[in-house]
Amino acid sequence: MIEALTPPARGFPIEEFAQRLARAQSFMELNQLDALLVTSPQQVRYFTGFESQLWESPTRSWYVVLPAGGDRPVAVIPEVGATGMASTWLQDIRTWPAPVPADDGITLLSDALREIAGVGGRVGAEFGREVHLRMPINELDMLRQKSDVILVDGTDVIRRCRHVKSEYEIAKLRYVCQLASASFAEVPEMLQQEHTEITLAREFRNNISARGADSTPYLVAIAGKGGYENIVMSPTDRAIGRGDVLIIDTGATYDGYFCDFDRNWAIGNVDAEVVRAYESVWAATEAGIASAVPGATSSDVWRAIAGVLEGAGSLGNSSGRFGHGLGMQLTEPPSNIEGDATVLAEGTVLTIEPAMEFSPGRLMVHEENIVVRAGGAELLSVRAAPQIQVLPAN
Repeated sequence: MIEALTPPARGFPIEEFAQRLARAQSFMELNQLDALLVTSPQQVRYFTGFESQLWESPTRSWYVVLPAGGDRPVAVIPEVGATGMASTWLQDIRTWPAPVPADDGITLLSDALREIAGVGGRVGAEFGREVHLRMPINELDMLRQKSDVILVDGTDVIRRCRHVKSEYEIAKLRYVCQLASASFAEVPEMLQQEHTEITLAREFRNNISARGADSTPYLVAIAGKGGYENIVMSPTDRAIGRGDVLIIDTGATYDGYFCDFDRNWAIGNVDAEVVRAYESVWAATEAGIASAVPGATSSDVWRAIAGVLEGAGSLGNSSGRFGHGLGMQLTEPPSNIEGDATVLAEGTVLTIEPAMEFSPGRLMVHEENIVVRAGGAELLSVRAAPQIQVLPAN
């Protein structure tokens, strides 16, 4: 039995947001930016604390401007969100009665950018990889014409800010990883009853929700005779039975922060190839965890994992990487791939995810969540057993 931790307090103190702004301003200076414009849910929440169910609606755009100088961001948002934004640490909140298709806040945003960045000022925006600008392209064109500022890529500022997690953030990540670990420990009991992939996924989702997870937007449950053939498709009505290898990969959340790791089981019996493949990815995970130290790069982590898998006779890895960053999104930069020069720092949170095709069309994938520490990585997920667990078939 894995006992879950006491839930961390929701939200963050104002000091946390002030530090995030200060870091952003230091990175803006490096990038010669006069302001940073953010529009997507994760960036807005990261810099303001604002969270709304209305993000599910594509009708309205939301804008937050971080000044290169000054002590708080400025919100330019639909009127319907004014009360919610006023509950955050922001004080300057400018609104319009959205939706107004002819000019849906663009004049108001243009005026704010001109005021904050100055005419001809450089304003960073979400133009790069693994971020997205949440506004219509034609309204972006209108903004370029009306604002008298120069819009450029501000992704480097966002990536640098979110690359290192605070202890407040890590506490939320640790907690949701503990919840998922506890639910994984109960899968053998769940499988005492007959299940399809879908019914098992549903029971797992209910279990982790009852423990305190806010949502489980990512849940893969796939089984295959002697091994599974993919790790990304949704669960199906296929019955789980003797001779199957089962993987469950979960991305559950607590207060906006994700876990992302998996577990494997064999049902009824297991062949020697599966045993060796599981032990190989487990050993590769150990190597990846050991390599994740401050000053190492994502490529160093990839190399440590790849060396073990190559020695084990891996036929390839269709996922393209051996893990990634983790936080407010299921996957964040960096990617553990060959050539990624991102330098790990104390507080970097990663998934360590070896994957191998151990025979044609059969995969084995293992994943743990860690935070980089000066004295060695801290496991956020409860470490899986070094041998695959064999469960009785129904």
